[in-house]
Amino acid sequence: MARKEAIMSSVRNEIALANVQELMNKAQDKCFFKCVTRPGTSLSSSEETCLSRCMDRYFEAFNIVSRTYTARLGRERHEEH
Repeated sequence: MARKEAIMSSVRNEIALANVQELMNKAQDKCFFKCVTRPGTSLSSSEETCLSRCMDRYFEAFNIVSRTYTARLGRERHEEH
């Protein structure tokens, strides 16, 4: 039983990592497309500000969803026992 829990925990961790990586990739793509209108060798200060704010919004949303999901899982586990 302990081995099964360890495997399930490992799988959950791998899924969480994959989700974070997917978020990073999507956020980078979308924010770059939105904020960098003329790609060059460097970013302007307005592009840097736009990218920073855009990425911040993605992470805020991800944190809200993660907290809500974690709370839901906790409630479901509590109800099972």
